[in-house]
Amino acid sequence: MTRGRALPVAAVGAALLVLWYGAALLLNGPQATEQLARAGVAWTPWRLAGEAFGLTRPILPTPDKILLDLVRTTFGYPPTDPRSLVYHASVTAGSALAGFVLGSVVGAVLAVGIVHVRTLDSSLMPWVIGSQTVPILAIAPMVVVILGNLGLTGVLPKAAISAYLSFFPVTIGMTKGLRSPDPLALDLMRTYSAGPLAVFLKLRLPGSVPYLFAALKVGVAVSMVGAIVAELPTGGTAGLGARLLSGSYYGQTLQIWSALVAAAALSLLLVYAVGGVERLVLDRMGRPR
Repeated sequence: MTRGRALPVAAVGAALLVLWYGAALLLNGPQATEQLARAGVAWTPWRLAGEAFGLTRPILPTPDKILLDLVRTTFGYPPTDPRSLVYHASVTAGSALAGFVLGSVVGAVLAVGIVHVRTLDSSLMPWVIGSQTVPILAIAPMVVVILGNLGLTGVLPKAAISAYLSFFPVTIGMTKGLRSPDPLALDLMRTYSAGPLAVFLKLRLPGSVPYLFAALKVGVAVSMVGAIVAELPTGGTAGLGARLLSGSYYGQTLQIWSALVAAAALSLLLVYAVGGVERLVLDRMGRPR
C-alpha cells in the first residue's frame, strides 16, 4: 500500500522538477546568454544551462539553489539572529497561532449560537459567508491602520487578520458537526427528558468533533496566510511576510522563494500538529479515526 502511494507521488514530483528546471532555463536563459557574451565565451547548451542555473539573481531559482539557501539561513545563524529564517518563521508562527486560537474560539461560539438560536441562523450565517468574499488584501491595511490608531500594534493586528480568515471554516465545520446527530438520537434524548445542555454535551458536541478538527486543519493553514498578508502593509522587519517584501524590493528572488517554501513547510507542520491532537482526542473518545 505504501509503495503504491509513493510511486505516483514520486512520479509527479519528478515531473515537477523537470518542468521547474525547464522553466528556469527558459526564464534565465537571456540573462545567462548576455553574461556569456560579455565574458567572450562561446556558449554551448550545457554551458548555457550551467550559467542559467547558477545565476546570483535569477528570475526563477532552481530547487537546489532554494534548498541551499534554506539550509544556510536556517542553520547558518542563531535562531535569534534577524538573518535567520527560523527567527522570521517564529515571528509569523506566533501571529498565526494567536489569530488561529482567536478565530477558532469565535467560530465555535458562533456555530453554537447559529445551531441553537434560529434567528442567528437566518440573520448571521449570510454575513459569515459574505465576509469571505472581501479580499483579505483590501482588509489588511485598514485593520492595521485602525488598530494602530487605537494604540494596538505588534502581534494583535496580525492576529486579528489571521482570525478573520480562520474563523470561517471553524464556524461552518462546527455548525455542520453540531447538526450531524441522527434525528432519531435527538428524539431519544428528548424521550429521556434531556435538556438542551445535556443534548449538547452528550450528543451534539461529541458528534461535531470530526467536523471540528477537519475545519481546524483548514483554519490553521489559512491563519498562516493571514499572518503573512498582515506583515506586508506594516513595514515590519520581522516575519516571513517582511522577508518576502524585502526580497521583492531588492530583487532577491532566492530570498523570496526560500520564504515561500518556509511558509509552506510551517503551514504543513501546523496542520500535522492539529492532526496529532485529533488522533489523541479520538483515541481518548474511543472512536475510529
